[in-house]
This record gives sequence, structure tokens and C-alpha cells, in this order.
Amino acid sequence: MNYENSLAFAQQLDQADPLRHFRDRFHIPKRDGQPLIYLCGNSLGLQPKTARDALNRELNTWQNLGVEGWFDQPEAAEQPWLSYHATCKDALAHIVGAEPSEVCPMNALTVNLHLLLASFYKPTEKKFRILTIKGDFPSDQYALETQVKHHGLDVAKTIIEIAPQDDGESTLGLIHTTDIQKAIVEHADSLAVIWMSGLNYYTGQVYNMAAIAETAKLHCIPIGLDLAHAIGNVPLRLHDWDVDFATWCSYKYLNGGPGAVSGVFVHQKHHDQNLPRLAGWWGYREDRRFDMTPGFLPASGADGWQVSTPNILALALHRAAISITAEAGLVALRQKSEQLTGFLEYVLTPFDEIQLLTPDDPNQRGCQLSLLVRKKGKALFTYLTEQGIIGDWREPDCIRLAPTPLYNTFEDVWQVGEALRKFF
Repeated sequence: MNYENSLAFAQQLDQADPLRHFRDRFHIPKRDGQPLIYLCGNSLGLQPKTARDALNRELNTWQNLGVEGWFDQPEAAEQPWLSYHATCKDALAHIVGAEPSEVCPMNALTVNLHLLLASFYKPTEKKFRILTIKGDFPSDQYALETQVKHHGLDVAKTIIEIAPQDDGESTLGLIHTTDIQKAIVEHADSLAVIWMSGLNYYTGQVYNMAAIAETAKLHCIPIGLDLAHAIGNVPLRLHDWDVDFATWCSYKYLNGGPGAVSGVFVHQKHHDQNLPRLAGWWGYREDRRFDMTPGFLPASGADGWQVSTPNILALALHRAAISITAEAGLVALRQKSEQLTGFLEYVLTPFDEIQLLTPDDPNQRGCQLSLLVRKKGKALFTYLTEQGIIGDWREPDCIRLAPTPLYNTFEDVWQVGEALRKFF
């Protein structure tokens, strides 16, 4: 697309946007009665207008039925709580490119990571190492370190971190797909599992998950993905890519609310395997859960990794949010996202003081652009916030801005350029 840095051009794009009506389905934060330019959906998505009603329905069921809300009742809400999580499966499967049996909404991301590693990280004397990305989100790093220690292994000898190569892009923190593939091949004989993000939280780089998963499969190494910044942001095909397992959070691009319920993906090729797991009663076969008999019989599919009674109130918000993403469709969302983020890149071009950490190739990024501002970076961030432009700051000198296609406009992006022009 050929862009033009003008308000009229931005408004023209907004008028032609087939997704423009989705903005009306979210509460846009305001200051002094004016809507903010909210470019922070990569940190916390906005509240759907359906969220309050969805929550109140389950509060009313609790109020009126008490424990009977778990079961089929003529006067109950539309879905008994016992199988409430199942009502999220079709939308989740659509969003991550999976079969409904392969996904389950549950827990929080790092909790799920530990549960999944209990099944897929099975170190032996020869194959005990974990391959990951250097500088991935700290919670993942802590989980891997403590898993290694749990098995009585030395962290320094066990975790292999792939770092950017010194090829001119290293200062940007970008990692080539070929470097990840080479590391898999080089260490294949000692790798027990691969765990990495699908999209880097700091730089905004999208990794070629399909190619990396194919290399892992060729060497019979299970691969898991942290999709916190990818889900609802870029198209995913977890089943077709033959990814073994994945987990994510739902409070960013899925707009499930602060601390929203997470979810897991377990490829169906593992559903019939007697994998080790950390079990709990909600992962037991649903038709026999209340038999209360000894011996764990896992539920089929990803449901078998559930542990505790689900948080129905959180699931109500989750279902309300993901239904909007599924309705909009990942193809349409991605098309608008590429245009929005491309326009943001365009309006940033005149400012030599700003260097992009994020790849300029649309295939290697999602919504987010990470701005490296070595001089006056914090001052610029404070100024943008004062101007009603909400992004987030990452030390030491990075501003992250993420125009989100469900509720951001091209005029929002144009306003960013105007604010920068006044600052510099």
C-alpha cells in the first residue's frame, strides 16, 4: 500500500475498513472525556462491552442456584458450569489453528508451562538439554531453570540459549530462522525438548514457527511454543505445523481481562499416549469424575491436562472476548493489522532519533513496533502519555506501540506521527 501522511488519508482508510464497527464493541479508555489513543493491546487488551453482561449472567446463576449451577437446570443460565470450558473450544481452535480436542482454556501461562513440561520434558542420560531463545520473557526462563533443577541437573549445562548473530542485526536482537534450525541440528543428539516464543515480546519479531517445527520433527525433538504475543495477533496453524504443545495468555490481543484465563494446545498425536503428567481431578474423565475412585483416568485430548476446578467467572469473560476475535476472523484481522502497522512504520520514518527494533518485513512481525530511542527515550514516552497516546516502556530505551485491528484506527496512528513531530 502507498501511504500518505495526512489526516484525510487516514480517515479515508478508516471509512473503507471492513472491521471498523468492531471498535464500537469495546470500551475505549478516556481522559477528560476524550478517548485515548490506546496502543497497548500487546500488554493488556481493552474490555469488550459484552464482558459485564457475561460476568453478571454467571453471578446471577450463582446467586439463584448455588451449587446447582454446575448441573443442567431448566432455570439455569445457558451453559451448566460442569462443561462451561467446552463452549470456548471452537473459538480457540479457530484462533490457534487446531482441532477443538487439542485446546483447553485453563490456568495461567507459566502454570501451564510447568504442567506441559512435566509431560514433554523427559530428560535421559544422553538427551537432557533444552533449547530456547536468549532473552525470552523472564517467566519462561524461570520455569525452565526450575524444571532443570527439579530434575537434579545443572542449569548451565542443560539450557542452550540461541542469541542473535553478530551480522549487523545483532544490536536489534533479531534472530534468523536458519540460526534456530542450525542449533537444533547441532544439538539434536542431546536435546530433550525445544521451548521458545512464537513472537518475541521485546523486539516484536515473529519467528517462522512452521519451519522451526519441521526441523524439530525431522530430529524427533518435541517442540513447545509460548504464544503470549502471537495468539490473536498473527495467524497460527498449530495442528498443521505439527507443534507438540503450546500455551498462551488471553489478556493481550484476546482481550480477556487482567490475569485472564490461559489455555493449552496438545497435538492430537499425543492424545492416546500415556504421557506422564501432574494430574488433578478436573483432568479426570468427565463421565466418571464424581465416582471418586482411585487411579487417574485422563480425559480425552487437552482436557486431560486440567488440574483444578475451573474459574467460571474468568471463563465467562474469556468466552465473551474470544468470540469477538473468532467472529472478526484471523485473515481479516491480519490484513488490517499489516496495514495499520505499516502505516505506523511510515509515519515514524522521518524521525532519525527513532530506530525500529522490529523487522520491516510484515511476515516477521505482528501488530507491535518496538522503538529504540537512545536519547530522550523516557522523556518521549512521558510526552506521548501526556498527549493521550498509551504505549509501554521497556528498559533501557524501548517504547512498544501496538496498533490493534479490533479497536484501533488509522487516525490513531496518524495522531502518533503528529505528536512525534511536535516533540522533535
